[in-house]
Amino acid sequence: MAKKGNRVQVIMECTEHKTSGLPGTSRYITTKNKKNSPERLELKKFNPTLKKVTVHKEIK
Repeated sequence: MAKKGNRVQVIMECTEHKTSGLPGTSRYITTKNKKNSPERLELKKFNPTLKKVTVHKEIK
């Protein structure tokens, strides 16, 4: 029987894009181990609309 893992798929959304007023959103999909990091993730990722690296926070 296969073991159920602790890894879950999470969606990261840009925090600066909402305040910029530009259309669209910058989102990334990644995985995290919910046992080791139960809090929401915050990573710096590239936003192609703003053309710079911004902070992306986990949603859902």
